[in-house]
Amino acid sequence: MDQGGIDRARAILRGARRVVALTGAGISTPSGIPDFRSAGGLWERDDPMAVASVCGFRADPRRFYAWFQPLLDRILAAQPNPAHVALAAIERAGLLKAVITQNIDGLHQRAGSREVYELHGHLRSVTCLECEHQAPAQPLMSRVCRGEVPRCGCGGLLKPDVVLFDELLPRGLFWLAQRALDSCDTIIVAGTSLEVAPVCEMPLAALHNGARLLIINQSATYLDERADVVLREDVAEALPAIVETLERSNVLTF
Repeated sequence: MDQGGIDRARAILRGARRVVALTGAGISTPSGIPDFRSAGGLWERDDPMAVASVCGFRADPRRFYAWFQPLLDRILAAQPNPAHVALAAIERAGLLKAVITQNIDGLHQRAGSREVYELHGHLRSVTCLECEHQAPAQPLMSRVCRGEVPRCGCGGLLKPDVVLFDELLPRGLFWLAQRALDSCDTIIVAGTSLEVAPVCEMPLAALHNGARLLIINQSATYLDERADVVLREDVAEALPAIVETLERSNVLTF
């Protein structure tokens, strides 16, 4: 563990008033959910435009659900890890104002985070691509796990409310996330290599307004040279270590 980096992160957070976290797949890999872009990730085996785009979904929904079902199994079995718990603790203490995440697994909320902007969607509901009827996803999970393609009463395809390739991000959530970044004084980037647009560009607004930047990721990002602290550590170890030092310094009180 880079204790010097942990101490620098603590010093920055001690002086912070409005912290925002931006998280990606790397914060959930310790929970057993595979990521997409790193070595051994899902996109090494599958063409994302073929299996995870709206065009691909409409053309061959059975292929999408066959690809998605093993990932769904992993997500449903996953539990929040110490990194999720650490961010929830910082929020509970009143320091962290929002978590902006690219993940669809809901683990931040299950760990106790309350202000979470899921820019790539979630698995709590599905929407019909024809009549736009929205329904809870939970009753359909067993059908998907059996290899069925769920359909609406109108006959249209039901798609999980996750953002696929060639879809726009939810405008309202994107605005809320950007507003949080515009007003923060510190941003924690955790478990993301900042490669997916437009989310990868969002920290630039915070930096433009003078925010401090902490990056916790095992691989390099394009913003490393602009960061105040870069920790090449497992987020499930580094974030709890930072929280522990803040608690010892009486910065976090509950």
